[in-house]
Amino acid sequence: MKTPLFYLMLSLILLTVSSCDKVIDVRLDNDSDKLVIEGNITNVSGTQTIKLNTNVAFSNTNTYPSVTGAQVKVNDQYGNVYAFQEGSPGIYTIPKMAGITGGVYKLSVTTKGKTYEASSKIPVQVALDNVRAFKDNFSTDENKKKITVYYTDPKGLGNQYNFLLYVNDVQVKRVFANNDDFTDGNKVAFDLAQDDISIYAGDKVTVEMQSVDKTMYTYWYTLMQQGFKGPIGGVTPSNPPNNITPEVLGYFSAHTIQTKTITVK
Repeated sequence: MKTPLFYLMLSLILLTVSSCDKVIDVRLDNDSDKLVIEGNITNVSGTQTIKLNTNVAFSNTNTYPSVTGAQVKVNDQYGNVYAFQEGSPGIYTIPKMAGITGGVYKLSVTTKGKTYEASSKIPVQVALDNVRAFKDNFSTDENKKKITVYYTDPKGLGNQYNFLLYVNDVQVKRVFANNDDFTDGNKVAFDLAQDDISIYAGDKVTVEMQSVDKTMYTYWYTLMQQGFKGPIGGVTPSNPPNNITPEVLGYFSAHTIQTKTITVK
């Protein structure tokens, strides 16, 4: 399932997370016309997409001008060069491409005479074992459900994960990132706790599990701990650490994906 590309909005309620990762403060930018790069290369064969636009001030309405006419390409360590072509304004794609586990992918974007670069490595894929729904004990609604994902973390690899959650094909706005600092080599049950969309019996729930590299984990974790909410895309009006130089908003992520869909009982 492809990741929708929208802007994350800042939530007024901070999400509490049980992790000893360093707290990373996010700068909230109220200026505009900064380049935004949103790029994903996955291990699933199909169309890969790089989106380019410019941001607007956080205080403005969410209208984000597309960046057209750019030169966009991705290189891998095997000498392959993938030239992305612009279809819809600001949307650059290449069909029938699949990233390889362990492969390092380097993005190059040239626009208005300036080149921006990023690099990301596809980690080993970790299997999503199961997705289950349980009664949400933190809700006053006795019929409301929560979603828990199950996977077995490989020992000694230093794995990082990002999860997307869809309820009846609508993406939940919360960011879900996890690593194996306290679960290395163990079976893991990870709650996708969120208050955006209520889940009840009969609902269709889909979870996408991404195995991401350390830089991308830091990006998603930063958003999660600062309480950002918005469709996972995910660019914010802030400036979390990313892997793009020179510095712009957005990210470039090479990762594995796998999905499971259940009907809530």
